[in-house]
Amino acid sequence: MMKLVEEVSGVGDLSASGDLIHRVRYQISRYQGMHDVSGMPIPGIHRIEGSVDAGEPFDFAPFVGASLVLRLEDGRALGITLADGEGRVLAEGHGPSRCLCC
Repeated sequence: MMKLVEEVSGVGDLSASGDLIHRVRYQISRYQGMHDVSGMPIPGIHRIEGSVDAGEPFDFAPFVGASLVLRLEDGRALGITLADGEGRVLAEGHGPSRCLCC
């Protein structure tokens, strides 16, 4: 079972390989995998869903599937992946900052 653990929105920086792609408005929901019986978190079962919007015509298509970093207003950085050229976000893996193993 996946449990919603956080919803955030704001304006942040989207980057790839340390280079700024665009300043974006974001809406992100973070889910954590939980054991059905114990209710305890399952390490490594994690999903980030949401969207980014450039606020102007911008083609996200060249970045679909690439490992990106979204820097949130509060200073945190999330490893994300764009699922389509419209800015839909989907990322699964180990915690809010994904490891390099998956």
